[in-house]
Amino acid sequence: MTGLIILAAGSSSRLGRPKQKLIYNGKSLLQHAVEEGLASNCSPIVVVLGADEDNIRTEIAENVQIVINMSWNEGLSSSIKCGLTRLLQLEPDAPQAIIMLCDQPFVDSAILNKLMTEKEAAGRAIAACTYDNTLGTPVLFDKRFFPDLLSLEGNHGAKGLVLDNESDVVAIPFPLGNIDIDTAEDYEKLKESN
Repeated sequence: MTGLIILAAGSSSRLGRPKQKLIYNGKSLLQHAVEEGLASNCSPIVVVLGADEDNIRTEIAENVQIVINMSWNEGLSSSIKCGLTRLLQLEPDAPQAIIMLCDQPFVDSAILNKLMTEKEAAGRAIAACTYDNTLGTPVLFDKRFFPDLLSLEGNHGAKGLVLDNESDVVAIPFPLGNIDIDTAEDYEKLKESN
C-alpha cells in the first residue's frame, strides 16, 4: 500500500489566481493530478487544500480524502504535515507515501507507479524524480522518514530531506518534471507547447 499526498493548498500569489484551476488539455491542473493519482496503484489519496478551498474543492472527485490545511500560509511544510497526518489517520500502518504537487502537468500514473516499482527493486528508502540535475517531486518516502516529514518547518518542502539522504535515494529520470506552473508566463509557455 502506498499513500499519495497531493499538495494543493497554496495561494498562487505569483500567479494572481488559483493555479489549481488552470486548464490544460481540457482539465484543471488539480483534476489532472487527482485523476492520475486515482489511475495509479496509490491508495488512499489525500488532497491538501488551504487558500480559497471553497472555490477549489469543486475540482476534486469524491473518491479521494480532502483535508484542509488551516495553516497553509506557513508554507509547504505545513501542508506536508497536514497531508501525512491525515494519511496516517486513515492508514496507521502505511508503509510508504508519495508526495506530489498539483502544478506539475506532466506527472502521470506511470511515473507514480514507477516510483513504487523502482524503490522496491533498488531496496532504497526514497524514490525521487530527477530533472535539471536535481532531485524533486513526486517523491516516495518509506515510513521511516515519516517522523522527519512531520517535523518539517517553514516554507521548505521535503527536498532537504531527500538531499540529506542521497545514499538512500533511487533516482527516476523525469525530464518533464521541471515544468511547473508558478507564474502567468509559465502557464503561457505550457499552453504554447501543446
